[in-house]
Amino acid sequence: MVLEHWSKKNPTLICRKSENFEIKLRGLPQMANPQDDISQVVILLEANPYFWGERISRAANSAETTGFTFDRFLEHVLLFINSLFLLNQANRVVVIATGATSCAYLYDSQASEVAANARTARAVKKQSVVEKITQKLEDFMSKEAVCDLNQGMEDTRYSLLSGSLSMALCYIQKVLRGAPPHPRPRILCLQGSPDAPPQYVTLPYIAIMNAIFSAQRSLVPIDACLVGDQPSAFLQQATHITGGIYQKPSTPEGLFEYLAMVFATDLYSRKFLQLPGASGVDFRASCFCHKKSIDMGFVCSVCLSIFCKGQRTCTTCNANFAPNKPSATGQKPKAS
Repeated sequence: MVLEHWSKKNPTLICRKSENFEIKLRGLPQMANPQDDISQVVILLEANPYFWGERISRAANSAETTGFTFDRFLEHVLLFINSLFLLNQANRVVVIATGATSCAYLYDSQASEVAANARTARAVKKQSVVEKITQKLEDFMSKEAVCDLNQGMEDTRYSLLSGSLSMALCYIQKVLRGAPPHPRPRILCLQGSPDAPPQYVTLPYIAIMNAIFSAQRSLVPIDACLVGDQPSAFLQQATHITGGIYQKPSTPEGLFEYLAMVFATDLYSRKFLQLPGASGVDFRASCFCHKKSIDMGFVCSVCLSIFCKGQRTCTTCNANFAPNKPSATGQKPKAS
């Protein structure tokens, strides 16, 4: 017996009277791949001691009673990780710490899985998120503090985003080249430190842009959630190029709400949602000679450094450029 409760234009609920009841919804999009709602989320955690120490000092000088410290930030992130497992138990999470001088893996859910019953496995997984991340994070922060003493204060002000992005892409390539089925990977950058200023931007700029283009080629979206005061031009370009989400919460205390409502959504469900994106992205590049934003310039064919004026030698890779010679016909040579 078949009972149809709506017209043919609307989804129809069909109940067939048999030993095994079957329920179908007509008119709704069906998932082509059962792995579409399974996510491999690589979280890049802001763990720069200078950034968080500066926030504490500013809160003390301004006589704030409640400041958004690193402990509060970590609580929001741990809640977000647990919510990913609640959405789908098959989701995988990797946490990478982004420091001022180094990066390190803090947690890998796939390596922490226990072959036990479902209830015990969920309890062990939830416990390992808190214990393993906090334990490895303490070791990482202590090493970062030692490295900070050996370097200048200006060098530790900015996080090593290029290193954490490279580590995330290497891990994702390892997963994609493994045995199927493969979850759908994406990268979530939780950054608080500002972008490096012009005097430090030469080498990090090349490394970050190479990582962004590698993610675009691998179809890996890069999401960005800013917990600092300044916007990030690098992450705005990264999210726009790779098709990710860029969001800067208006109040840091509501970070978990932003993470749960915006960044917890899997890639398949994003097709049906109106999610925020970056507006007014500045795609102009900065020249490496005068550190000014330019619309047109000269690019080194070896290292892709950008200059506003023609150079005989690249200041980044020391490549020599041969001067353009006029052709035999007297015409000017074409620009390559």
